[in-house]
Amino acid sequence: MNMEDLTWGQFKALLLAHPNLHLQFKYAEDALVDASYHITEIKKAPITSVDCGGVINNWTEIIIQLWEPQGKMGGDAMKVEKALSIINLVEKALTLDAEANVKIEFGNSTFYTRQMYPSAIAVHGNDLIVDLRPDVTRCKAINRGGSCVTADKGEECCTPVKPKVQLIDLAQTNCCEPGSGCC
Repeated sequence: MNMEDLTWGQFKALLLAHPNLHLQFKYAEDALVDASYHITEIKKAPITSVDCGGVINNWTEIIIQLWEPQGKMGGDAMKVEKALSIINLVEKALTLDAEANVKIEFGNSTFYTRQMYPSAIAVHGNDLIVDLRPDVTRCKAINRGGSCVTADKGEECCTPVKPKVQLIDLAQTNCCEPGSGCC
């Protein structure tokens, strides 16, 4: 499974399968979110966009926000069952779409805050480690058929529009006449 396509339902199922493990998040090579982290909120973000080909796109993202306190304490990270209790509390107040994409939002004093996809989730000893990788920019028009050409105009939808310039021979025209187009 491509983890950037991981749904909220699949993510929860992976957590439910490992309630007694410690939940860790790897945000960079050899860098884990400090074990003293908190899940500060879970966001439901319905998104509507119009892409460069003029097509409306709709999807929902569920974003889990992690916060790392200033005074890092180390030790063991929260257990998965604690994370699930937070999720259950959120789901009592907010309906979360099982088909929504999952992202994790994190940043600290050395890592700018960003939303990342779980790229892998694996058991390592007593830890369930969620490996995070940044989202990438994509052209949705290309995903519709291998081309970024608009159907109705036959033009490249991502190519900047070049203004058409009309050249006027000023020697042949009195440019100060009303309606001459040069002023």
